[in-house]
This record gives sequence, structure tokens and C-alpha cells, in this order.
Amino acid sequence: MGNLPEGKHYDSIEKGSGMDNKEYTLHLLRQMIGNEKNFRPGQWEAIEAIAIKKQRALVVQRTGWGKSLVYFLATKLLRDQGAGPTLLISPLLSLMRNQIQMAEKIGIRAHTINSVNQDEWARVEEALRIDRCDLMLISPERLNNEYFLKQVLPLISGRIGLFVVDEAHCISDWGHDFRPDYRRIVRIVQMLPRGVPVLGTTATANNRVVADVQSQLGPGLSIYRGPLVRENLRLQNIRLSSQSERLAWLAENLPKFKGSGIIYCLTVADTERVTGWLKKKGFTAEAYHAGNDGNINRSALEQAFLNNEIKILVATVALGMGFDKPDIEFVIHFQRPGSVVAYYQQVGRAGRALDKSYGILLSGNEDDDIQNYFIESAFPTSQVFQEILNVLENSEELSLDEILAKVNISKSMLEKALKLLEVDGAIGQTYNKKLLYFRTPNPWRLDEERINRVLEVRKSELAQMQAYVEYRGCLMQFLLRALDDPNPTPCGRCANCQGKGLPNVVTQGLIIEAENFLKNNQIVIQPRKQWPNGLSPNQKRIIPQEYQNAVGRSLCYYGDAGWGKLVRMGKYQDGHFSNELVEVSVHMICNLWQPDPFPTWVTSIPSTRHPHLVPEFALRLAEALQIPFYPVIRRTKEAPEQKTMQNSTMQARNVMDTICIDQIIPRGPVLLVDDIIDSGWTVTVAGYLLRKNGSGTVYPFTLAQASTRNGNA
Repeated sequence: MGNLPEGKHYDSIEKGSGMDNKEYTLHLLRQMIGNEKNFRPGQWEAIEAIAIKKQRALVVQRTGWGKSLVYFLATKLLRDQGAGPTLLISPLLSLMRNQIQMAEKIGIRAHTINSVNQDEWARVEEALRIDRCDLMLISPERLNNEYFLKQVLPLISGRIGLFVVDEAHCISDWGHDFRPDYRRIVRIVQMLPRGVPVLGTTATANNRVVADVQSQLGPGLSIYRGPLVRENLRLQNIRLSSQSERLAWLAENLPKFKGSGIIYCLTVADTERVTGWLKKKGFTAEAYHAGNDGNINRSALEQAFLNNEIKILVATVALGMGFDKPDIEFVIHFQRPGSVVAYYQQVGRAGRALDKSYGILLSGNEDDDIQNYFIESAFPTSQVFQEILNVLENSEELSLDEILAKVNISKSMLEKALKLLEVDGAIGQTYNKKLLYFRTPNPWRLDEERINRVLEVRKSELAQMQAYVEYRGCLMQFLLRALDDPNPTPCGRCANCQGKGLPNVVTQGLIIEAENFLKNNQIVIQPRKQWPNGLSPNQKRIIPQEYQNAVGRSLCYYGDAGWGKLVRMGKYQDGHFSNELVEVSVHMICNLWQPDPFPTWVTSIPSTRHPHLVPEFALRLAEALQIPFYPVIRRTKEAPEQKTMQNSTMQARNVMDTICIDQIIPRGPVLLVDDIIDSGWTVTVAGYLLRKNGSGTVYPFTLAQASTRNGNA
């Protein structure tokens, strides 16, 4: 096989010529991925169901199996028959670049409209208008975009040749990555003309998810489900309680891998910390998370990793579904994911084109706290939903920032709540220089029963993942059973099956070095340069540069290995910060940070709840620095704890009217001391008042930085 029979041409597909269809499709597949390749079990059957039999199908196959080949090849066959373009809904447009390049090898003209390619929209519209687009890729959010609905969708409406839902588990409440925008997809599927084939693809769907997707994509949905076992993947679990132990383990064991790999972390802060340690130990590593977009382009990191210019990406779940680098030798988890499904999906990045690859799960003491936080913050509360609706009912139209000024909710949680309300029809959107929200006449009631069911499933998934960490049998078999694989047999390759693996103990000297790294790891406090929207009607947004803080420092992350535990103990157990914290703070300020010009005096931010805690520490710190302490900042009234304020407007407002300067202050540069920084607005407001009252440069210094808002992307 591989060469077309002599004299035979496949310019079109004739109905009923089954073998010809298969042979032609195999020829196309080899054009895409190599002359020696053949169909994997189930690939042709899925393509035939869609492109020849015009059926609806759900393909559930392991990562790396080639699900994208199914819809690209089916698109080619359907277009050869004169069908209209394929509409592909995927959350992974930025990660499909290499797949699109493969499709171009067989003449497929793929286009996308998204938020970052507006300069191409006119060209894409013209391609659709003159039928020069074979496959249109959009995100599910685009289905609610006014421009797309009015200008683009009419160009293909009524002539869609194939409708594809990539990562179809996102449709289901039970999928590990449920997305409200996917509900719109179901409505479109229901409106498609009879005979238009529909394809859903996913690698991470157990029986519950499959049944849910099947019910939503309509009757007659054929399921093409293959074995999920990864025959080239060696799994191992290693429990190391402290972060210093895990950092030491990485330094000791990563040199054993010749190829590239991914290290997954649960928070942005941890990606930065692990990356800093690896660089210190001589590894070529970069942090990858949603926050990269501001200064380091994620697509550039992806490309550098694909080109092996970077050996290790230390990533949050922002590097997730759809990323395809076939020669990844290892995927290591620095912390335990929240579910078996999520773990299988992430570890599946490893070894797609290698004979042997490794999936190592490290786990530690902080895992449960982080996962419980994610579960608790998964949905807005009923009170928050009602507050949003009340605010919109009493206003004509409001922007997101205007809602934040009225409702104590984080920006990310508000976006989630607005999405759910909008998909349910309780609110609508319009655009007038900026996106505005309004209350519709539609009645709305929170489906608390559904939310509670979902949360209970998340808790049971967490318990299942906890059991996986402690499991002594075959690790691959455990995953397969959890994913309802039809034939979950022992793999014979994991560390448990073989009775050996990478070491689970680390050299003590390296642990001490990692502890010192964590203790000396400088955490930067960037100055805020703008006041939040909606703070007050007459408030200008820009904070004048002469009233901004200088770049500051935090000693540690609250509660973490290193000094974080001492900070927590001092604040909530002892009511007194230890002399050791004074000593290490002096070391950081004088030897690591070295602010210039150096502070000539110290002040602190007082608290009505713990009136002596921070001032007493700041006084001892000033004495150790041999500069005076002046308690010039006074609390005018008690305010709610800053950690209870959920967005910038509420946080800034909570501080603005509760502190003042009530005495003449020194003119020189000042070290502004607090115990824990969360939003950054307390030190911003205090610094602003110090500068307005004549102080010199303000250097914020806090013992710890709260980590709960660092996010998981």
C-alpha cells in the first residue's frame, strides 16, 4: 500500500465505491504524515461514518491517536463531493497551527476568525463568500460575537458540510473542563439540516461524560471508542511532602532524561518558583501560564519548545489540550491534579512518537488546600448571582468594570457568572465602544441542584486522585478503570508493575540548598500605576508617577516552605513575629534587594485587629537596620479584612477611607512594612498618602504574599 494503482484517478468520490474511498483516503493520510503510515484502528471507520454515511459520531480516543486527522480527511472527502465547508468549534485555536500545516499538504484551505487576527477578517470573509474556504475554525465564544453572527455566519449558514466539536467533553457538566459557551453548540446542532454529519472528539471522557454528550448531540450518535492505554508511557508516583524536597528531586533526576519535558504546577507562583530553581541549577527552562501574554508571548514559548530551544516548560493548565510535540520524553507533576481525567489528559502529552516516555506524579502537603480552593471557587454563590441581576435590573446597561464597582466579586468570578447568566438568557450583551450587559425580561432561577451535583462529582474525583497517589497496583490500569476503558489490563511497565523506578529519596544537602533557595527567593511587588475603574466619580485613573511606590519585595509566599510557615505561625498562633524573621528580612533588604537610595526610616501599616503585631515587627526591623521607626500611619476606622474584598475597586475603596497620615513625616526614602500583601491596594494607598505628605521614595516590604489569587492558569 502507499502508491495509487496505476492509471486510477481520485479527483472525485463516487457514491458506493467503498474500497476506493478508503484507498484514496489512505493516500491523503500519507501525504499528511508520511508514506509509511497506515490508519490506526478505528480511524477509517470514523471517517467513513462521517464523510460517506453522513452520520453523527463521537470519537473517544487516547491523546496522540490522531483525532484531528479524522476531521481533516473527512473534510477533504466531503469537499470533493461538493459539500460546503467544515465548521470546527475548538477552544484550542492557538495550539492547532501545526495541525493546520499538515492539512495544507492535502490542499485543505483552513481559516480562522479570532480576537487576535482582525487584520485578516476581510480576507477570510471573501474566502467564504467565493467558496475558497474548506474549513473554518472558531472558538465557542465566537458563537456569541455580534460581528461573527451578523457578518460571517450567514456566509456559511445553510451550506455547512461538516460540523465538528473538538474537545467535546466541554459540553458536559461532568467533563473536567466544562465551558458554558459550549451550550450554544448544542443549539446549533439541533438546527442543522438533516443529513449534515456531526463529529465530536475527545480523549478524556468516561461513561458519564459520553452519555451526556450523546444525549446532547442528538439521536443516532455513533460512538467510536478505542483503548486508552499508552503503551510507551511509564508511570510512577512519588510523595515528597515539602516543596524543597521536590525541587531537590527535580535537580537530582532531570539530568537522567535526554529529551524535553513538561513540569505541571497548580499555580502561576509555583511555575515561576520552579523555573527559577531549574535555571539556577543550569537547566534550560521557562515558565508558561496565562499571565505570559503581557510580556512573553505564549506562542513564542510553544515554538521555542517545539524547536527544542527550551528543554523544559514549567506550566499551568494553560498548556493543556491540543498541544502536540511528539518527542516529549517526560511529564512531571510538581503537585497532584484535581482528577484522574485531568491527569490522564496532561500526562498524555508525553511520548507520542517515542518508544519510551515517563509520567512522574510528585505530590505534597499543599495539594489538597489548592484543590479544595479550586472546588470552592468553581461557581459563584446564589447571592452573587442575585446581586448581579439586581444591579443590572436597576441600570440600563453596565460594563464589566461598572458591575465590579457595585458587586464584591473577583473579575474572573464575575466573568464566569456573566457567562452563565448570558447563556441561560437572563442577561444580554450589546456593544457601544465597550461591551455592555443588560437584564433581559426572561425569568431566571439558579439551578442549585445541578451545581451541587457537579461539586459533589469534583469532590469524588479529588478523592479518586488521592487514592491513585497511594495505589500500589498497576497505575495505568487504575487510570483506565477510572476512565471506563473497555479492557483495563495491567501494563507491566509502570514503577509498581516492575517494582522499580526513579528514586523516591533525595540527597539531604540538595534539600538544604533548595530550602535556602526558597528562603532567598525574591518576590517582587510591582507598583500599581492606575486606580481601578469606578473608585469615585471624579477620580482620575492614572496615579501620578511622583505618588507611585517604588518596586518592593515580599520575603515569601504565605504558608509555603521556607519562611511562609513562620509567618503564618507568628500571625495566627504566637501573635508575634520571630527574631529569625527580622534577621532574614534584614538579609534580604541589605544583601539581595539593596534598594537605592536606601531607606532612611521605617513605618508600618497598622491593623485594628492586631494593633501591635506589624508595628512591633517594624520597630525591631528598623533597629536592626539602624534607622528610625516612625508610626505615622493611623487607622481612622475599622474596615473588613482586605482578603474579603474580591476585586480591585472594592479593595482600593476598602482602604482609601480607613487610613490617614496624622503627623509631620520625615522627607527621606521610607521602608513601608506590612505583614501580608494580597491585592496590593493597601500599600498603594499608604504609599500614595506618604508621598503626598512629603516623604521620599516609598519601598513596600511585606513578610509574605498571599498566593490564593495567583490562579491556576
